[in-house]
Amino acid sequence: MFIRNEGFFQYIKSYPIISMIILLQVLLFIMNFIPFVPHKYIFQCLSGVNLYIADGQYWRLITPIFVHASFTHLLFNSFSLLIFGPFLERLVGKMMFCALYLICGVLGNIATFFLLPLTYSHVGASGAIFGLFGIYLAMFVLKKHVLTMSIKQVIIPIVVIALIMTFLEPNVNIISHIFGILSGYLIGIIYFTTRKKGIY
Repeated sequence: MFIRNEGFFQYIKSYPIISMIILLQVLLFIMNFIPFVPHKYIFQCLSGVNLYIADGQYWRLITPIFVHASFTHLLFNSFSLLIFGPFLERLVGKMMFCALYLICGVLGNIATFFLLPLTYSHVGASGAIFGLFGIYLAMFVLKKHVLTMSIKQVIIPIVVIALIMTFLEPNVNIISHIFGILSGYLIGIIYFTTRKKGIY
């Protein structure tokens, strides 16, 4: 489930939503280094600045999901999506996966807006990534038969480690992480309980 055996082009063909998200993240990151693009232009226009959101710039609840502050930030979130996304994209379908990913990220950003100061600003896909972890936890509770024993043994430690690192790493949007995973879990519970019995 988490081991990828596909070639580059086969991966893109099999998981187009994940591929497009990663491509968008990379392009936005590269744009910061193009000479004719003003310095930090991407951050100024797309980052989640609570003060600007309060002023009506509501797109900033969505756009921060695709913007990253550093190469390591971009690499970690893209790698996490590349590894943990495919099973869910194939399981729930392309459009539903896209919706779930964005909803978890946006809910994490909404929580950030209401619970952190107006001066707070943030970027990154971590809330959406943690949303995927939450969906896996919902599967662990409701759809254990879908997950192999080895998968169950992997996903729980990863979630625990990710949550621990949330409180240990500096400059982390803790609110987005927490509400991302909670959103994913609740959405996963609703999604899997409302599906027709035996669909998985």
